[in-house]
Amino acid sequence: MTNILPMILFVILSLLLFFFQLSTSIDTITQFQSLHDGNTLVSNDGTFELGFFTPGSSTNRYVGIWYKNMPNRIVWVANRDDPIKDNTSNSTMLIMSNDGNLEILTNNNQTLVWSTNITTQSLSTTSSHVAQLLDNGNFVIKANNNTDQQSNNFLWQGFDFPCDTLLPDMKLGWDLKTGLNRQLTSWKSWDDPSSGDLTWGIVLSSNPEVVLKKGSVEIHRTGPWNGVGFSGAPVEIVTSIVVITTSVNNSNEVYYIYSLVNKSNVSITYLNQTTSHRERVNWIPEDDTWSVIESLPKDDCDVYNRCGPYGNCVHNESPICQCLDGFEPKSPKNWDASNWTQGCVRKGDEDWRCGVNDSFVRFYGLKLPDTSHTWVDANMTLENCKNKCLEDCSCMAYSNLDVAGDGSGCSIWFGDLIDLKQISSFQQYLYIRMDASTVDVSGGKKNHTLAIAVTIPLIIILLLVIIVFYVYKRKRKQREMNTLTEIKYEDQQDFELPLFNISTMISATNDFSNYNKLGEGGFGPVYKGTLATDGQEIAVKRLSGSSKQGSKEFKNEVILCAKLQHRNLVKVLGCCIQGEERMLIYEYMPNKSLDSFLFDPAQKKLLDWFKRFNIICGVARGLIYLHQDSRLRIIHRDLKPSNILLDNDMNAKISDFGLAKICGDDQVEGNTKRVVGTHGYMAPEYAIDGLFSTKSDVFSFGVLLLEIVSGQKNKGLTFPSNNHNLVGHAWRLWKEGNSEELIDDCLRDSYIPSEALRCIQVGLLCLQLHPNDRPNMTYVLAMLTNESVLAQPKEPGFIMQRVSNEGESTTKSFSINEVTISLIGGECAEKKNKEVGYRERENKESDWVEKKEARERRRKGHVQFNV
Repeated sequence: MTNILPMILFVILSLLLFFFQLSTSIDTITQFQSLHDGNTLVSNDGTFELGFFTPGSSTNRYVGIWYKNMPNRIVWVANRDDPIKDNTSNSTMLIMSNDGNLEILTNNNQTLVWSTNITTQSLSTTSSHVAQLLDNGNFVIKANNNTDQQSNNFLWQGFDFPCDTLLPDMKLGWDLKTGLNRQLTSWKSWDDPSSGDLTWGIVLSSNPEVVLKKGSVEIHRTGPWNGVGFSGAPVEIVTSIVVITTSVNNSNEVYYIYSLVNKSNVSITYLNQTTSHRERVNWIPEDDTWSVIESLPKDDCDVYNRCGPYGNCVHNESPICQCLDGFEPKSPKNWDASNWTQGCVRKGDEDWRCGVNDSFVRFYGLKLPDTSHTWVDANMTLENCKNKCLEDCSCMAYSNLDVAGDGSGCSIWFGDLIDLKQISSFQQYLYIRMDASTVDVSGGKKNHTLAIAVTIPLIIILLLVIIVFYVYKRKRKQREMNTLTEIKYEDQQDFELPLFNISTMISATNDFSNYNKLGEGGFGPVYKGTLATDGQEIAVKRLSGSSKQGSKEFKNEVILCAKLQHRNLVKVLGCCIQGEERMLIYEYMPNKSLDSFLFDPAQKKLLDWFKRFNIICGVARGLIYLHQDSRLRIIHRDLKPSNILLDNDMNAKISDFGLAKICGDDQVEGNTKRVVGTHGYMAPEYAIDGLFSTKSDVFSFGVLLLEIVSGQKNKGLTFPSNNHNLVGHAWRLWKEGNSEELIDDCLRDSYIPSEALRCIQVGLLCLQLHPNDRPNMTYVLAMLTNESVLAQPKEPGFIMQRVSNEGESTTKSFSINEVTISLIGGECAEKKNKEVGYRERENKESDWVEKKEARERRRKGHVQFNV
């Protein structure tokens, strides 16, 4: 009894030690541990998980590695060709055996399914070894005291035995010392991870390439590495902002590897056994899905040897196969029948004698030929490379081995040149052996006198056009500069805004990178930025050289924004005027503009009725401030959803005052021949006669209000079934007593019927044809927020109807598009009428409009407004 007690205590302590280690070392297995089916290992950073799994509809069990929080992506399988058939609960486990190998055992440790099969002397003592799942997805056996995840001293690693997936930092290629070939092999099917017939790996030659094969048939090759990238890859892939690719070729190893530019991104390469493509996929956290960003072969010209020897495949050409200059189809009959397998031969090939009159033609932008029969020298100059090729009649072409910088090294090809493809964006020269008697050594055919005679005059004419255009642009820019200089030095007192330095804006926006670009309008792009001084987020409106907003509009907006301060107007923090640059710096609105929510089927669901009604009232308050409460009476003239920005709490802020007009304290209207604004939101009297007033802003608000309630654009024939745009549709439903049909379906569970119907009625009151019938914005807000009885709206001014002599009529909607227009003709009336006071003009306005309309009908062929 006394002997049994110590044994029991020893067993208990051993079990406690075992469970303690299991709970604290979730990414490792030691000789004291085993991983049972149902348990998993998780990498230290929580990215990868290892355990038992069953793919798809299969009943077999496997040990694999997957992304822990990203579904449907098994990246490695240990026993892919040795499935576990007996799936008895708790009878299958992954252990480290006494000799230091990882093993999968079933039937209560009786049956060995899979083993790492390491036989080196380094495993003679297993007490110092552990198996660990690393943060990069590599499953390794290493010394217990080895904490370096990038060490090359692993006793065994899963990265040496890839399946169908290439992870960042995983080598694809050869260990020349051991003969180990790391290549990807597809799954047999989505339910069967066993080795399929699609492979992707490096084919050894003097100039190795990465080749995709189906069985023994080549499907696609990358072209050899040329120091910058693979010659068969377009420059946009080689200079990818997602990954950095590297190729290593020395006496010990030949491999390709990639790493991520941004370590927080997830990007992997795998073989799709269904499509027989090699694909790169990125994880998109916002959509909780994988997105294919690259798939090879990507087109018909990516297919291996599509056009035969000396045939150049040109995507989007017809036919896609074309013989290189100086070559002709070997079989014209087959070539015309789109059978290009025989390829091309040199013109006059039967008369060509090697070495008699040989030279080389330089070809540009070609994917380098198949390198199965090549010779390379990394230290040879290009001239010596040419001489080397001339010494051997079987040498058909040569090029630089490395194109980085000025180019270096030599690569020469023997025999026919196959699998050529045009990649015009990649600067790669290939020198092909030709007969100098038939082809000019510069690469073109001789006797081009006629072509030169035609080309030179065209070039001269083109140069003259360019010079004239340049002078015009220079003068235009000088005028802009003069205006800007005037703004900078004479009107700075009017700005009342801080002036930012251009270097501050470059730093804040990361040199105006596309990554920081928020959008672009007719004036130019808008960028998100962060001020280095205090970390404040800003939005920078940068006027482009071709901006529709000129210096006058820019100056107008700067002066206006400095004087306007209201919680429903976007706050302008300053401006930047330096050289040719013109910028406005706004407070950053994280939710961008109203139209990005309102007209997007997914985003509009985020705008419930409470938010929409709050936006409507916010815009109304902003217009009241502009029309009567600010230091200046402002008429916006371009009110639309894209000019309504939303802050973090979805509060509306009116922006873009480049087209706004300043009036006197008692002036409420003006006239201009320079009609600016956006079709679909302009009041009829403004679009036709250039007469603008606070009531033209009210009309625009009416359109905006209906768009917010309905979630539809007032653009063209939004409702073609009844030949109506949104305003016409709303008016028809109002007359029929069915206005509730106009309300956005997304609001069915959140809107208040009385409020929504009141908004529609107020919107129609704002859209009435005659300006005098429309309420002012103060009354609009009162109608929206009170339960008072509303007036019945008259027909809106939204359709222009031309009546012919025969009495027939055709209709044309004002709502054509959303492009801001500017028809140059004259200037706005800036002085108030000294002879007739505003009150008197208001009483006579109706008579004046009728007379004006009569004159227009006579002048334009009887134009009138109808529903």
